[in-house]
Amino acid sequence: MSSSTTPTPTTPPTTTLYGGAAGRRVTVRDLAAAKERGERWPMVTAYDAMTARVFDAAGIPVLLVGDSAAMVVYGYDSTLPVTVDDLLPLTAAVVRGSSRALVVADLPFGSYQGSPAQALESAARFMKEAGAHAVKLEGGRRILPQVEALVSAGVPVMAHLGLTPQSVNVLGGYRVQGRGQSGDELMADAKDLERAGAFSVVLECVPAELAHRVTTSLAIPTIGIGAGAQTDAQVLVWQDLMGLTPRPAKFVKRYADLAGDMDRAVRAFAADVTSGAFPAPEHTYS
Repeated sequence: MSSSTTPTPTTPPTTTLYGGAAGRRVTVRDLAAAKERGERWPMVTAYDAMTARVFDAAGIPVLLVGDSAAMVVYGYDSTLPVTVDDLLPLTAAVVRGSSRALVVADLPFGSYQGSPAQALESAARFMKEAGAHAVKLEGGRRILPQVEALVSAGVPVMAHLGLTPQSVNVLGGYRVQGRGQSGDELMADAKDLERAGAFSVVLECVPAELAHRVTTSLAIPTIGIGAGAQTDAQVLVWQDLMGLTPRPAKFVKRYADLAGDMDRAVRAFAADVTSGAFPAPEHTYS
């Protein structure tokens, strides 16, 4: 009897990335195929199983467990304080709550900048302990050794250029990036990250014209947030798009008013409790 094994056939990419066929996880290969087809797709943040389940059922192909959890989950003023240990349980919850989406975990500030070895240790924890399918890193040429080390170790890497919130103190605040000569530097960074093996790159708060040039210059998908309409994908923090954020950025479009709905609901509940209307007989066990 031969000891050789027959290779398992690879599953072909879905024909439609957003809302496509279920039954398996979206892969980085699917994202590359969507770029080749000229198909745009959405990415949304998620930090818990319940919202992940809703977004996954809606067909969102990529869920990002962002270090934005520092603000929207933990109540900090910036992304800097959040740690790997803070984000690991959130990532695990999103993985458990989804069945189709590719789940990307942000590597938080201080968990990868020190060395490629530090980056691999942090990424390995997200993949082994939380089940993440990819990680995201901020920065350009200065993190190329980290990207190369992760990719060579089998970790898919999403890059992040433009406004990189982990560097907000160096950037002098949350400002548009990539104007003038710095646009050429961003373009060079994007190409270097592609060569290093990144499977996609987030472009945050950069001029639309620059984002378009980067998108057409790269073979990997670009994901815009405040970068105009010509990127391959768009991402928003879910609390922003659902209307929970009090003062959203200019690039945010609100698609719901959950803050208003929640306020009205909790006030109605409180009124029923104080008046004795709740619980009613139908809410009571005999």
